[in-house]
Amino acid sequence: MNTTKYIFVTGGVTSSLGKGIIAASLAKLLQARGYRTTIQKFDPYINVDPGTLNPYEHGECFVTDDGAETDLDLGHYERFLNVPTSQANNVTTGRVYLSVIEKERRGEFLGKTVQVVPHITNEIKSRMQLLGQTGDYDIIITEIGGTVGDIESLPYIESVRQLVWELGEHNSIVIHLTLVPYLAAAGELKTKPTQHSVKTLMESGIKADILVCRTEHELSAELRQKLALFCNVTKEAVIQSIDAKTIYEVPNLMLNEGLDVVALKKLNLPEKSAPDLDQWNAFLTRHKNPKHTINIGLVGKYVELQDSYKSILEAFIHAGAANETKVNVVSIHSEYIDASNVAERLKDIDGILVAPGFGERGIEGKIATVQYAREHHLPFFGICLGMQMAVIEYTRHVLHLAEANSTEMNPDTPHPVIDLMESQKNVTEKGGTMRLGAWTCNLKPGTLAHRIYGKDQISERHRHRYEYNNRYAEALQKAGLVSSGINPETGLVEIVELENHPFFIGVQYHPEYKSTVTNPQPIFVSFVAAIVKNKK
Repeated sequence: MNTTKYIFVTGGVTSSLGKGIIAASLAKLLQARGYRTTIQKFDPYINVDPGTLNPYEHGECFVTDDGAETDLDLGHYERFLNVPTSQANNVTTGRVYLSVIEKERRGEFLGKTVQVVPHITNEIKSRMQLLGQTGDYDIIITEIGGTVGDIESLPYIESVRQLVWELGEHNSIVIHLTLVPYLAAAGELKTKPTQHSVKTLMESGIKADILVCRTEHELSAELRQKLALFCNVTKEAVIQSIDAKTIYEVPNLMLNEGLDVVALKKLNLPEKSAPDLDQWNAFLTRHKNPKHTINIGLVGKYVELQDSYKSILEAFIHAGAANETKVNVVSIHSEYIDASNVAERLKDIDGILVAPGFGERGIEGKIATVQYAREHHLPFFGICLGMQMAVIEYTRHVLHLAEANSTEMNPDTPHPVIDLMESQKNVTEKGGTMRLGAWTCNLKPGTLAHRIYGKDQISERHRHRYEYNNRYAEALQKAGLVSSGINPETGLVEIVELENHPFFIGVQYHPEYKSTVTNPQPIFVSFVAAIVKNKK
């Protein structure tokens, strides 16, 4: 008999309240009590995955080991739980409808009229229980994207209603996250938006078991009593989620509010031991008490939206704590940098990260930045497109092949040092067709990369179409750009670096995806350490 319990997290009043952080924090507490826990996200948009979405639309696209392009919330899940997610942890409306339509085309519905209920809802319920059926987890937390009352969320809410009924008493609970706004003119917190949100949820047939209230001010005992009475929950189930300085404080705030205890009680599960958060709190102590401060310039083309580089920003928090260093990430738009102003733009910067991206906009600014970092011995780290820019820059200014470029930017370049992978040349569809997921890489002994990782072979996650062109590898190597990491299957260069430089490394993969609180990513840790040392 399957004994997996389910927790559904819905949101009301407004989007961006932090359902993902609440889900991840609760999962962390349950995991710290000894429960095998994972989180999944159901997104109401019709894209099959966020892989084709502009970062301005949806923030960063997070990639899992098995090559799924997913919502950035999965990054939070991994960073909090230190457990990899997979294809099964993120489902979109597009994926659900695509699956149902494919079944209909195969005749699997035996001539029935295909409808939202039961066919779409059955597909959603089936996917909601997929991870639970593996036997690997005691508790599955399911975050429903969007806001209650949205047209696109209705099939998910109906699926949750059905599933709660089918699972029976004590096998599932619903947590509803809402906003309790503070009206400065009245000088008080207002509960009416939360009441309306809960009412909307109840009209859909779902009763919230726990209410998590986002607020800028403390909720008084009277206010909690009022919310409990009018929203039909017990007083202990009204949980305050006050604004925190960092998302990593939220598990402790939820522990103090008793969110995990209330959830376990409603699921009829024992509390087991008190949560073991020693490692987590050691990280928080280092994060809050830095001994050094550094400024890292993040040079990219989507810098207006912080979420575009979410995993990179979080990886710097982990690496900063590991080095007891406050990392100030200064966003620099690559479109507004060129050879004439690069020194001025970087004058207060201690280290440079040239970020990933697609397309030719802002490319010359990235190349100018790499050249400045290389020539002025400024610690440099390039990720994906950032690594490719380092290769182009070196080819242009050291090998003196002035027209060297990537065929992504100039299909007719006479020196395509970065070129479309062979496997990509016949690809016409854009979604889910890049080189994705975890690939192995062999590290050359005696190199910076080998010293950073301390081993001969690593596995990192990829998301790209263009690669280092091996036709130029020998010439670049002789000129001093060391190929220190090679993919054993394809022979393609994954890592380049320079000797006799405080820190200069470019990687074709995305190391930021694997950085977690308890396992900060080694290159980020070494980069921060090198900047601190160089600054001294």
